[in-house]
Amino acid sequence: MNGEEPFYKKPRVLLLLIIILASIAVMTVSYKNGELKVGSNLKYGLDLEGGSWLQLQLQGAIVQVNADEKKIIQTEFEKLLNDPSIKIEETTFNSITFTTSKQTTQKIIDDFGFGKSTISQAPDGGTRISLQVNSNYVLQKYLENNLNAEIIQIEGNLLTFEIRKTVTEDELNAILKPVDGKVNTFKTGVSAKTREETKNILEIKLNSLGLKEIPIRTVGDNYLLIDLAGIDINTAREIAAKPGKFEIRIQVKGNETEHVLYGTDLTPGLPSKEKGDSWGVSFTLNDAGAAALRDAAIKYGAVSDPEAHELIMLLDENVVYNAPLSPDLARNIQSVPVKNMIANTGTGDDAQKKANQLQIHLKAGALPVKVDVIGAGQVSAELGSKFKLQVLIAGIIALILVAIVVSMRYKQPNIVIPMLSTSFSEVIIILGFTVLVGFQLDLPTIAGIIAVIGTGIDHLIIITDEVLAGGAMPPDKVYRSRLTKAFAIIFSAAATVLVAMSPLLIMGFGALRGFAVITIVGVLIGVFIARPAYAEVIQGMLVEDSDRTFMGEE
Repeated sequence: MNGEEPFYKKPRVLLLLIIILASIAVMTVSYKNGELKVGSNLKYGLDLEGGSWLQLQLQGAIVQVNADEKKIIQTEFEKLLNDPSIKIEETTFNSITFTTSKQTTQKIIDDFGFGKSTISQAPDGGTRISLQVNSNYVLQKYLENNLNAEIIQIEGNLLTFEIRKTVTEDELNAILKPVDGKVNTFKTGVSAKTREETKNILEIKLNSLGLKEIPIRTVGDNYLLIDLAGIDINTAREIAAKPGKFEIRIQVKGNETEHVLYGTDLTPGLPSKEKGDSWGVSFTLNDAGAAALRDAAIKYGAVSDPEAHELIMLLDENVVYNAPLSPDLARNIQSVPVKNMIANTGTGDDAQKKANQLQIHLKAGALPVKVDVIGAGQVSAELGSKFKLQVLIAGIIALILVAIVVSMRYKQPNIVIPMLSTSFSEVIIILGFTVLVGFQLDLPTIAGIIAVIGTGIDHLIIITDEVLAGGAMPPDKVYRSRLTKAFAIIFSAAATVLVAMSPLLIMGFGALRGFAVITIVGVLIGVFIARPAYAEVIQGMLVEDSDRTFMGEE
């Protein structure tokens, strides 16, 4: 073995050194706004930084219902056409034909949104209407009209709907009773898709305010947990719980308004100065939104008298902006749907603040459901600093105790020093990983790092004891054989840890997910990077002393 290259030149050792240096660089060096900065890039969570936490409840229900399709059409069109004499004449698989004593047009019937219609003159002078319908959609539309809420049909489930609003089973049965319907199953909560959509939109809002990497965790069917490190409780409520359902309505007459579109139909731009010193926020409507706005503007007279028919933007039913159509927009929208629009907020610094606030509402206001704060708490910055100090002390004590135990067992610096150095290097690499992926350090993740230290030392002891089983450094061939046996044990132990942590990682229950992530990452770093490098180091450092004995044996 004397002809072999030094251990510090071997690929596995070099790889470990490169990753350690890269981790230190990631933790200490940053490049922002064209400037290189040196300092800690570690991010601390609520436990160590202080701040606030919120528990949000998503308002909604998952229901399975049924109703009489003919009754729905009759009941709804009696209200819509103000005609109590609606009569159902014929029903087929995909159409319903009925008559009304009122004179109406195909466009009016189609605008009610139940389906495409065919209009003809009724024998008694009224109107005969043949409506192309889908029974599921008819029921969905009925629920939307009577609950004034967005209703989503759950894919793959017959007559199962998500109601994106707070409603009780009794209230729903009362609404269905006039159409011979009832609730078959009822569960408070929202679908997984809605829950994830709400979480993503909240993350966009928080990030737009500069609060990066804010952890938002889902719990159950209708709860979100948000940790806002460094944010006081009042500010936390303001920025996290305020977003809600964004809607644009149009003024019909007096204080009466009608729905035009939801926030999902628009994409906001950035606040900017328009002509002169006027501030505004641009936004783009999709095809459906532009058509809905044009139809509403024409239907309610906003194109001919804009001042009497303002557009009103609401967030959780609270007005955040209102203004009439500009003369140019009122003129142009009559001939073609307008997609690109600007909401002007005025001039001056106050107008700029309003524009910034409106942009946030436009960007993050379109939550699919309303959220309520049902729990909140705060960790003071002083307490967070104490936790941070206590965690640092606990980590140092853990390393010292490990060093003492290892020293008592082996009594050889050329074993103890590589073992402790390898363990410490794993901690550095894990910390570099947290910075790289934007992970926040909190008490559970610190506990995960300490667990990794313990697991790592166990693995290093397995390697050392296996290769030095006879009390002396064996020949290279024997060393490789024993090392293979040691790694077989290590891989089995690591696999056990990964399997044990997987449920916590998949379930993502609270802060335990952070513990699972750090533990899994630490084990993988150790098994594939640190342990192989340690094996090379320990061989290199002991090869010259292969004629000596270890562990007190002769």
